[in-house]
Amino acid sequence: MKTEKQYFEEAISIQDYMDSMTTHKDNSFKVYSNYQLPEDEEFISLLASKKPHILTITEDWCGDAMMNNPIIRKIAEAANLEMRCVYRDQNLELMDQYLTNGGRSIPVYIILSEAGEVLGKWGPRAPQLQEYVLAKKATLPTQDDPTFEEKQKELFSSITEENASNEEFWSWVYDDFRKVVTNTLK
Repeated sequence: MKTEKQYFEEAISIQDYMDSMTTHKDNSFKVYSNYQLPEDEEFISLLASKKPHILTITEDWCGDAMMNNPIIRKIAEAANLEMRCVYRDQNLELMDQYLTNGGRSIPVYIILSEAGEVLGKWGPRAPQLQEYVLAKKATLPTQDDPTFEEKQKELFSSITEENASNEEFWSWVYDDFRKVVTNTLK
């Protein structure tokens, strides 16, 4: 089995990943263009001094990845870090080491030392976003309801639209990523 370091070395850059997107490319670049990284010298300096690598497990059909990837990319660019991506469905052996509640939820950001050792991980969602999504899902009819699939599709579409435009969501992502990574690196 490959190590995370080997996955990182074979992965594509976040720029190449976003440039080659097909499903949520416009919305992902909308987030990237509109998200303003907070003035946060302490966090960016910590990242710049520790120089972790960020290995991202992602897919471009994922609404969470559509929002999180450009935000984490801005952080990586500000600290001059390498951020690379692997596709979840082509790398299940790696994905299965980073399950969330037993599921293959993405995106997952694996924080590696420059030498390639795993320091920690973040993802797939900030806690406030998880609460929001669970509350929205609770409004769906039961799965045996004939309208369930239609209502679920409408819900996911609505959440995707919010992910692409809700700046409070973006702040939640930044704040939680900052907290987890700071604790990982200190």
